[in-house]
Amino acid sequence: MNEPVPSAQRPPPDAVLTDIASYVVDTVIESDEAFATARLCLMDSIACMLLALNFPACLQRLGPVVPGATLVGGARVVGTKFELDPVRAAFNNGCLVRWLDYNDTWLAAEWGHPSDNLGGILSISDYLCRAGAALNWPPSGSRPTVRDVLSAMVKAHEIQGVLALDHAFNRVGLDHVLLVRIATTAVATRLLGGTKQQIIDALANAWIDGGALRTYRHAPNTGPRKSWAAGDETSRGVWHALMALRGEDGYLSALTAPIWGFQDALFRGKPIMLSRPLGSYVMEHVLFKVSFPAEFHAQTAVEAALQLHSTVAPRLTEVDRIVIETQESAVRIISKTGPLNNPADRDHCLQYMVAIPLIFGTLTAAHYENDFAADPRIDALRAKMHVSENPTYSRDYLDPDKRSIANAVQVFFTDGTSTPRVEVQYPIGHRRRRADATPLLKKKFLSSVENRLPHERAQQLLELFEQPEKLEALQADALMTMLTPE
Repeated sequence: MNEPVPSAQRPPPDAVLTDIASYVVDTVIESDEAFATARLCLMDSIACMLLALNFPACLQRLGPVVPGATLVGGARVVGTKFELDPVRAAFNNGCLVRWLDYNDTWLAAEWGHPSDNLGGILSISDYLCRAGAALNWPPSGSRPTVRDVLSAMVKAHEIQGVLALDHAFNRVGLDHVLLVRIATTAVATRLLGGTKQQIIDALANAWIDGGALRTYRHAPNTGPRKSWAAGDETSRGVWHALMALRGEDGYLSALTAPIWGFQDALFRGKPIMLSRPLGSYVMEHVLFKVSFPAEFHAQTAVEAALQLHSTVAPRLTEVDRIVIETQESAVRIISKTGPLNNPADRDHCLQYMVAIPLIFGTLTAAHYENDFAADPRIDALRAKMHVSENPTYSRDYLDPDKRSIANAVQVFFTDGTSTPRVEVQYPIGHRRRRADATPLLKKKFLSSVENRLPHERAQQLLELFEQPEKLEALQADALMTMLTPE
């Protein structure tokens, strides 16, 4: 029988585990900008969740793990009547946030969508408010408020985003969603009242899980798992948090153990470290998808194509070639030629995402569906596209003071004429364009909420988000009640 290693013989915790746990327990977020951005992020994520309910493929993934396995008084799933255990609820809510690829984005050596962690944060917060009194969770007896949700979001964004700055998991074949598991584990353990040691233990187990392969994001295997992979990982984070509260031991050299640790086994011996102190940098700089659901490396390309629509659309049969300049990451992950097999393939194809606005003057989630994709004009334009890296765009993409996601598009016609070269360096969801984005995010929110809930409720919710003190004072379950259909 295997016995736990006596604490005196255990190695000291890996520094990354200790630093993350100390940040989650000891740091009080004081940045007004971070909380203001977190409120926008919460509002925008709710919009994405409610909009995702329009898609049958998403609905197929929701509900209990087996029919009938609901939990009265459990954590709720936004926009539905489901009440589930917090692990399964985290999968459901995380799936909704991420389904349409329309939620916030972080781009660095690794990329991802930090609001994916909201699946776990909302679910554990709702569960604690509804069932916590009977379980004495958290030990303080206080129930999470929306302010607590926002603080957890800032910290989850920071953990995921700072780890992404210098660690390109994609280059070793691992999917970025492993960082969702790490971030959710840390903040969920704290929401449950976990100690610093329990957070370290939970994080160690979360790292030992390894990482999902990126197989489902790339041809010829691109498929819908990329839309629920983050929901899977945020639910796993909640599971590790709950296990830690039960006393589950951690494996404190989970990252650095020779041969068997994460670094040697999965990251080619490269060290995992935090390249900057943890604070609120990521939330303050996070990107929003405001106008259209498009993979973020393509957002400015879509904006450029929209500007060219009125010139190009009447002359589609005269197009000779289309030149797209982009960043290295976009060339590597979303530049695709040949057949596109499904919506998951199309919404990660730079050429497809440029062709649609050139033809139709807009881009919505519906444009990725099979009916729209059958239009022969789309593939005809894709076949004439030439994609190349602009080295300046690649440098500015990684510059911590710029974080641009630039693209340029120019269309050449058979008669020798051409459109202007349209360059867009910063998408409308960028920090440098936050003032422009805010009213559009509110419009996106109102439209999405009215899609599933009564008009009066939608107006109440919008008014609530415009009153920060009132919003943040609410218990988390009160907000979830407002997001539950009658």
